[in-house]
Amino acid sequence: MSQMINCEPLKELIRTVPDFPKPGILFYDITTLLKDAAGFAQLIDAFAAEYIGKDIDLVLGTEARGFIFAPAIAYRLNAGFIPVRKPKKLPAEVVKASYDLEYGSDSLEIHTDAIKPGQRVLLVDDLLATGGTMAATVQLVEKLGGIVAGIAFAIELDFLKGRDKLEGHDVFSLLHYDD
Repeated sequence: MSQMINCEPLKELIRTVPDFPKPGILFYDITTLLKDAAGFAQLIDAFAAEYIGKDIDLVLGTEARGFIFAPAIAYRLNAGFIPVRKPKKLPAEVVKASYDLEYGSDSLEIHTDAIKPGQRVLLVDDLLATGGTMAATVQLVEKLGGIVAGIAFAIELDFLKGRDKLEGHDVFSLLHYDD
């Protein structure tokens, strides 16, 4: 049974930037939380509390901000870390998954030897918005025979309903925003 940590006070450490990266978007900037030692530690502790004892073999972080949290969580869970990158960033053989964006499409890649069949993988990113990036990441893990043991986010924008694209998976978010 995980020990719940109240993360709501961490919202005070997240800067909101209106009209970034384009007009009408409210950007949740986590850099202000990351530079706060106690806040960052609380965030990692909260992720770890949720997943300790759940037999996680690997923690996967999606480019780029997933790279901030996933290695620290992997360390706390005594698990390995796997980066999922944008195309042409990984040096060895890769598998690829594409996903739609509001203005086109993009792709993610993972090394073909990153996950052994049957390994339990925790997927981590900073933000769940529309869910497309993480849905593609799930595809990559499953293509390699991994088991998606959980999907974790620091922030979830509930009003965008990205969780719907991850149906059938255990999705955990530390902080929720309704608008």
